[in-house]
Amino acid sequence: MARYDLSTTPLGTLLADPDVKAILEKHAPGVTSNPMIGMVSGMPAQQAVGMAGGFIGQDAVTAIMDEVGALE
Repeated sequence: MARYDLSTTPLGTLLADPDVKAILEKHAPGVTSNPMIGMVSGMPAQQAVGMAGGFIGQDAVTAIMDEVGALE
């Protein structure tokens, strides 16, 4: 079973997990320290990461969602 339901888990919850933070930094260096991340931290992760596609690229979004979704 997956560690998180990305459609309902807030991005802020994911950012508190060192495994998720490492995945985000691997695919989008600097994203976890970007001041704008606080504005979307209450959003479901799937929505927040999806919105980031214009900034970090769709390939990075797909990789992040796949890797975080695979965490158990």
